[in-house]
Amino acid sequence: MSFLKSLFGGKSGDAVSKSDSGAAPKTAREIEHNGFTIQATPYKEGSEYQTAGTISKEIDGVLREYKFVRAEKFASIDGAADFSITKGQQIVNEQGERVFR
Repeated sequence: MSFLKSLFGGKSGDAVSKSDSGAAPKTAREIEHNGFTIQATPYKEGSEYQTAGTISKEIDGVLREYKFVRAEKFASIDGAADFSITKGQQIVNEQGERVFR
């Protein structure tokens, strides 16, 4: 199995990589913005960190989530987390609750 993981890019022990089990990536940074929670969840892709995050908000007692991944990659997790937060804020500002449709 480890041969297949290495063949297809799976790596064990990387705290911010995507999980093979489907578990959520670890949150590098989290903020509140206009009533939404934005979590930066960049993950390692090769030698760089991929921009990714989750936007969430409780609406009528139901927690709604929108996950996003963007093409931009960064050499550091901090750079990717900062940009993920910026992208999340941009999505909230442009779409608001429509993002959950």
